[in-house]
Amino acid sequence: MAASSPACLLLQKQLRDLMKNPVDGFSAGLVDDSNVFEWNVTIIGPPDTLYDSGFFNAIMSFPPNYPNSPPSVRFTSEMWHPNVYPDGRVCISILHPPGEDPNGYELPSERWTPIHTVESIVLSIISMLSSPNDESPANVEAAKEWRENRDMFKKKVGRIVRRSQEMM
Repeated sequence: MAASSPACLLLQKQLRDLMKNPVDGFSAGLVDDSNVFEWNVTIIGPPDTLYDSGFFNAIMSFPPNYPNSPPSVRFTSEMWHPNVYPDGRVCISILHPPGEDPNGYELPSERWTPIHTVESIVLSIISMLSSPNDESPANVEAAKEWRENRDMFKKKVGRIVRRSQEMM
């Protein structure tokens, strides 16, 4: 991808903005300085949630036609959450391609639009950690446990948070 492509220039600008004005709750940078399309993001578990004080790493991969298409986000840290697939992929509406939802669960206005930035995406993921959506789960087992055995869910997340702190 040419260093002067619109996607490349936009991602460089968003990275500069985040370096100049860091946002509470996460840090972001490139996985490799030669590739602006792969970001490493560390999310700090939001206060007063089950994920409070945990450190969760994720890879954000941007398509060549960003911002017209959404990036994908995958936790590389262990994660137990109804909206995170067992392989770590994050499933939230704003990361779904623009337009009509083929399954009819989401309004077009809830899906990806080019106004989203790295900051708005990560803040949406932080919000997801604060309030799981078990209506349309990516991880059926986590959603079932969230609904039916909250104490077990809390214990699992507590172990994950403690392990994430030990890794830092």
